[in-house]
Amino acid sequence: MTTPVAERLTSLVAALRAHGIRVGTGETVDAAQAMAALGFEDRELLREGLAATLLHGTAQRPVFDPVFDLYFPRGVGAPEPGTADRDDLRDRLAAALAADDEALLARLAAEAVDGFGGYGSSPGSDGWSSYQTLDRVRPQTLLARVRADVRAQNGSSGFADRLLDDEIRRRIEAFRGLVATEARRRVAERRDRDQIARRAVAPTADRVDFLFAGKDRLAELRRTVQPLARKLATRLAARRRRAARGSIDLRRTLRGSLSTGGVPMRPVLRRRRPARPELVLLCDVSGSVSGFSDFTMLLVQALHDQFSKVRVFAFVNRIDEVTGLLEHGAADAAGLGARIQAEATLTGWHGSSDYGVALGEFAERHGDAVGPRTTVFVLGDARTNMSDPNLAAVRHITERARRVYWLNPEQRSQWGTGDSAAPEYAELVEMHECRNVRQLGALVGRLLPI
Repeated sequence: MTTPVAERLTSLVAALRAHGIRVGTGETVDAAQAMAALGFEDRELLREGLAATLLHGTAQRPVFDPVFDLYFPRGVGAPEPGTADRDDLRDRLAAALAADDEALLARLAAEAVDGFGGYGSSPGSDGWSSYQTLDRVRPQTLLARVRADVRAQNGSSGFADRLLDDEIRRRIEAFRGLVATEARRRVAERRDRDQIARRAVAPTADRVDFLFAGKDRLAELRRTVQPLARKLATRLAARRRRAARGSIDLRRTLRGSLSTGGVPMRPVLRRRRPARPELVLLCDVSGSVSGFSDFTMLLVQALHDQFSKVRVFAFVNRIDEVTGLLEHGAADAAGLGARIQAEATLTGWHGSSDYGVALGEFAERHGDAVGPRTTVFVLGDARTNMSDPNLAAVRHITERARRVYWLNPEQRSQWGTGDSAAPEYAELVEMHECRNVRQLGALVGRLLPI
């Protein structure tokens, strides 16, 4: 393997590691051997070979594919300049979409970026923008034309109208992805490819910030609830089995050692009575924080067998128990937030979050939910909209509960800025940064009681 190619492979591996994908020395050696065996003539075959040797599951492909495109691009440099005729390009694009010609679509994507995606006027400052390209070409407006072309080619519709439209939208979305890849490739040629790989490639689902995840990423996150719950349940069950064995009973051990001359050959353990702990969740469901709360509620619901009792309360500036809603709609993760907003009493005379009022109402109305076996989790960003944080209510909850933890989806550096009362609450309860699924899984596995 030539040195430049080896450098590209090691840079690709480093970029994957920066996105949290575990790639060891063995996988890297296997990838190098795959490259030597497959060659570089068939780029897609090389892509699949490297994916097979470097990745551990299909969930990592959304990160691998754009990173691969950066380090092993389709071509180098821009195509030969031509006339940027928008109408002509759209005509050829409609024909390529109707024929589902992937090779032609890739060439048209490069031509579109070259003709309509450039900006700047000096060699050191210009670049390419996929957003600008797509805004000018507007492939989404070709749906009706492509539908007519497909019907003309097939002699009939061939599909039900809705299925045909869905297929055309899929092709258009694939073309949009090709434009984004081409723009990234050209930017990477001019700038630091490693920096582009770190910043311009979307992270894996388990590293997406709850507060910045769009609807599509939140839907993807909800699909990870059951696998993560199974993993955590196995871990908790193992911890419970180890804890049930108890500590050494010194008196009984020494008494038993009399038969072996005082040598404690068989330690006697104190048997602990198995007791499943109780769990209470207090969830801020206002604004963008609701995505974090929804996911966490669903995760705990999936772990319900590990606890004798689970009670869930949601709040904005009023608090209401939603345990029944959660159990009733456990199978329909996407509609959980909407059901809570529609059926629970979460607001009073205004719609802004107010931790002080909500926590005070919980301590006053639902204090019986917390006892010496209860672990309480508060889920929220601790932003009080400049209202009283009601530290007395938090102190009352901590005095009654076995443990109280606060999971905050904001960066630790943002705690205490603006209307955040996180530092004040953190003096009373153990507060943890919990921005994504990876952090949540680690925290839940470590903090949940056995």
